[in-house]
Amino acid sequence: MKLSEIQDLIKFVARSGATEVEIEQKDFKIIIKTDGPKRRGKLTGTEVVQQLPVAVPMQQAVPQQVIPQAAPAPAPAATPAPAKEENNYIEVKSPMIGTFYRSPSPDKPAFAEVGDTIKTGDVVCIIEAMKLFNEIESEVSGRIVKFLVDDSSPVEYDQPLMLIDPS
Repeated sequence: MKLSEIQDLIKFVARSGATEVEIEQKDFKIIIKTDGPKRRGKLTGTEVVQQLPVAVPMQQAVPQQVIPQAAPAPAPAATPAPAKEENNYIEVKSPMIGTFYRSPSPDKPAFAEVGDTIKTGDVVCIIEAMKLFNEIESEVSGRIVKFLVDDSSPVEYDQPLMLIDPS
């Protein structure tokens, strides 16, 4: 199930007033629980989303016919190798899937800008995942060289967010 499908499902459940929805497919299970319907645009309870792997029951060995499949399409040409000086930079990567924000709210200044010097533990951005705002702290000290993601953009797990020069 794609992230966008999960997000659409969460929105649907919140609007419908349902208190619990459970979906099980062959390789995972999703449970969405709420304490009740929305009131004045805010959820009255807490949303809990769980994505659990589902054990697939073992079946007795049955001879299977091997069907040849077409070779996967070749990957698009890789981007050119980064300049040698970028090899010294450390990537701050997203610890989760969500939406990347550089500031705590639209009317507040960004946590950090290109050229800022940061220390280990400084909050450098927020990632919103299922209506929870998670502060992302730097694991290294250094100077921010470049943001690799635009503000309010969706990000994937382990996607590079910014480059830091540790020197």
